[in-house]
Amino acid sequence: MDRSFAAGSARGRAGRRPSRARGRGGAGGLAAAPLLRDGLARLRTELSAHRRLRLALSCLVVAPALLGGGWTWFRHSSFVGARQIRVSGAGGPEGPAIVAALTDAAHGMSTLAPNHGALMAAVARFPQVSGVRAVPSFPHGMRIVVLERAPAGALVVSGLRTAVAGDGVVLGPALAASTLPTVAGASVPAVGTHLSNPLVLEAMIVLGDVPRALGGLVARAYVGPRGLTVAMRNGLIVYFGDASRPHAKWLSLVSVLADPGSAGASYVDVRLPGRPAAGFGASALAETRLSGTGPAGGHPAESTISALAAGLKAGTTQPATSGAETRSPSSGETSSGSESGSAPSGTEASEGAVATPGG
Repeated sequence: MDRSFAAGSARGRAGRRPSRARGRGGAGGLAAAPLLRDGLARLRTELSAHRRLRLALSCLVVAPALLGGGWTWFRHSSFVGARQIRVSGAGGPEGPAIVAALTDAAHGMSTLAPNHGALMAAVARFPQVSGVRAVPSFPHGMRIVVLERAPAGALVVSGLRTAVAGDGVVLGPALAASTLPTVAGASVPAVGTHLSNPLVLEAMIVLGDVPRALGGLVARAYVGPRGLTVAMRNGLIVYFGDASRPHAKWLSLVSVLADPGSAGASYVDVRLPGRPAAGFGASALAETRLSGTGPAGGHPAESTISALAAGLKAGTTQPATSGAETRSPSSGETSSGSESGSAPSGTEASEGAVATPGG
């Protein structure tokens, strides 16, 4: 009986050992649970931070594209389309057609991004238009300024007159006003093209630089014994030689006509702008008669020359030189102007003219 009790006690102790082991294992698991929870929480926090960083980077990449696309759409949308259009600067017979073409091309055009190419294409068929300038007014206004080529002279071929600008662009018969100075030619170029004849082109360059006050006082330009020559309507002959420095040569003419000694002169030589010369000469009088300008006697009227000088002064600021060289058969020659470089190489006594290099 004692042995059975001892055996039972031993079995009881053996049975309780696993229970104690389980109890100790359960306590360790409960202690590790908070650490596991903390680790998982930290992992979730780190993952959330990485996701937020990726999201921010994605926004930085996508946002400019979205904003740029939205701005591009807005710039060309009807919200900023031109509806109130004003065109200025278009004149002449083609003026209304130019205004209509530009108005039609600009209607609906973005006031944030005017299409200059489209405006120029709309007036490409009008050679007198040299350019356009668009001045938008947000959100629906636009003002268009037309820049035009002014006719410098009329090219005359077999009695037909065609207006030509100072840069050699052919403007067409519609702009060939009767007051334009004439230049004779051999053929009529197409409207909108450039002159191919270099002599005619030089004449148009000089005529294109005529002071505004003299616009109606120039009769014609031609190539004579002294090169490019301009005949005034009062019969005065002006020797330009070529198309170099046309503005300086017109100013040189101012200085000659402002000199009282030039009254009644039959010609003015401005081939050297710093040494202009005025005087009388048989060949100049012959040119005056052949050109069909001036009074029948051959000498320009003094009152007309005075009016010419007054018109030149009104169209310019200051003369090119402080004095002029005036010549006549009786008085010989005097000189008060100067030219940098070499002086004229000689004189022609019969006409009192300066013989310039190449003249």
